[in-house]
Amino acid sequence: MRKLTFGMNLSLDGYIAAPGDDLGWSVPSDELFQWWSDRVGSTGLALYGRKLWETMNSHWPTADQQPGATPAQIEFARRWQDMPKVVFSSTISTVDGNARLVTGDAVPEITRLKSGDGGRMDVGGATLGAAAMRAGLIDEYAIVTHPVLVGGGTPFFTALDNWVNLTLVETRTFPDGVLLSRYETRR
Repeated sequence: MRKLTFGMNLSLDGYIAAPGDDLGWSVPSDELFQWWSDRVGSTGLALYGRKLWETMNSHWPTADQQPGATPAQIEFARRWQDMPKVVFSSTISTVDGNARLVTGDAVPEITRLKSGDGGRMDVGGATLGAAAMRAGLIDEYAIVTHPVLVGGGTPFFTALDNWVNLTLVETRTFPDGVLLSRYETRR
């Protein structure tokens, strides 16, 4: 069975995007960017909601060809391009690159993918992550907390019907006071 991790940058007050989908507060240090790049490089399958897919796909498919791209950006772009992706959406009709589109209910498909063979799966995006959380499909949370309060926006956590008990498995401090906390779900 594959492990499913929900991981994103988030503000100290729990948001993955500030009002207006502003992500300016989450610009990573070089060390944090390398951590995200290594994570992408070791991901067997990435699951994206439409909004995050459109954000990532608007930049990374050609980021390695842009003038002034750093070696780290080139490495991340190539890893992201190579990583298999499943995009869940009922509002778009096609995806490109190394991705396939699922237009139906995400929970049965994520359950099916988890039961298969392969490397770790990562889920990204608030709506898709919330659906997987409510269905009890998340095995690990990788929370990268930035020391900023944004006051509103898109929350990382969703309302749940039941408690989810977690075990802390790692903490790591990055420059600028950014803190990684990894938790495994206790079953």
